[in-house]
Amino acid sequence: MSSYADLLRTRGVARIMSAQLLARFPSGMLSLGFLLHIERTTGSYTAAGLVLAALSAGQAVSGPLTSRLMGRLGMRPVLIVTTVLCALAITEIALVPQAVPLSMAVALLAGLTYPPIQPAVRTIYPKIVNSRQLTPLFSLDASAQELIWVGGPVIVTFVSTQIGTVEGILLSVAMTVVGGAWFISSPELGRVRIPRSKRRFGAVLRRPTVLLATVVGFLLVGSCAAVEAGVVAVFGDHGPEAGVILAIWSIGSLVGGLLFGHVPIGPWALARRMLLVTAGLGLALAMLDFWWLAITLVISGLGLAPALAVLFAITSSSVKFSDTAEAYGWIGTGQLIGAALGSAAAGFYIDTAGPAGAFWIAVALAAAGTIAAVAGKRWHPDLRHRDASPIPDTEPVAIQPS
Repeated sequence: MSSYADLLRTRGVARIMSAQLLARFPSGMLSLGFLLHIERTTGSYTAAGLVLAALSAGQAVSGPLTSRLMGRLGMRPVLIVTTVLCALAITEIALVPQAVPLSMAVALLAGLTYPPIQPAVRTIYPKIVNSRQLTPLFSLDASAQELIWVGGPVIVTFVSTQIGTVEGILLSVAMTVVGGAWFISSPELGRVRIPRSKRRFGAVLRRPTVLLATVVGFLLVGSCAAVEAGVVAVFGDHGPEAGVILAIWSIGSLVGGLLFGHVPIGPWALARRMLLVTAGLGLALAMLDFWWLAITLVISGLGLAPALAVLFAITSSSVKFSDTAEAYGWIGTGQLIGAALGSAAAGFYIDTAGPAGAFWIAVALAAAGTIAAVAGKRWHPDLRHRDASPIPDTEPVAIQPS
């Protein structure tokens, strides 16, 4: 734990981590907030799943594009424009009664303009710490972001059920604006410039490690989205139980990230962590009871943040610095497509087979992610004796004859 304390004492680390966590806090609120709001106004989980799918699809398309734009236009201009447009679109869904197709269209717009905070901060990290601190920083960040999933579901569930679903969504808008302003004004954004990539757009996906991280992230987050929908379906939208269960799951992930943050990342690291996630979800199927779900989702959560930390570390170590933002953008796209498909599939099976159907979807996706991690072991960097710093960008240097 002392290394984490040293990290937080490093200039700029605590500030930039806190700012990006607040800016991204609505990520833990919007899905559940939209699910509660759309289901309450339409009476259909399928409709709610479609709106969530539209939001995630928009985010999936925008992820690599806005990340690439940060290298051309700078981080601040891109983040300012996307934050304002996204906040306006989310506010419209909360305040304007409308048909489901129109809500889907606005949700798509919100996704297309979702601020690329995560690629920005993952790109900044290697420039504010030394190479020895980078892997622990990725682990600390993956663990700290679980605060989003601990507090987000509890807060939005409480506000939506005790005050109103509109207020729950508007609270997420307020956090988007305040957190985004704090992150954008952070000095680190002015000190770090993303070099313009010389590679064609999308070429970074030719790197097997980036492709592996994108595929596994797609399956892992799709599984998480299905669990979230399933938990809400089990406990309904009239009490805090769903939010509490999701918070317990995230606490397990937070603990796992802190426990495994110092474990060297070998070629089997991702497969082992994905297997733990799958095992916990498989056990959950035995009984959809509050306490049983709490126990089994903690088991699953112990592998969740560590798996994400591995994805971040192997990606950083495999690409040039100028390509890191786009690489993380593609990984984010994979995760968001997974969230869209996981939410939509879970919503469909909840309506046709009950809440257990969502958990079957979650187990299937997590198991597929484990298989993909095993199959991609040969592309998994061995970081046990090296750091996770990006590959430096180099250019020919003219040498004057002596």
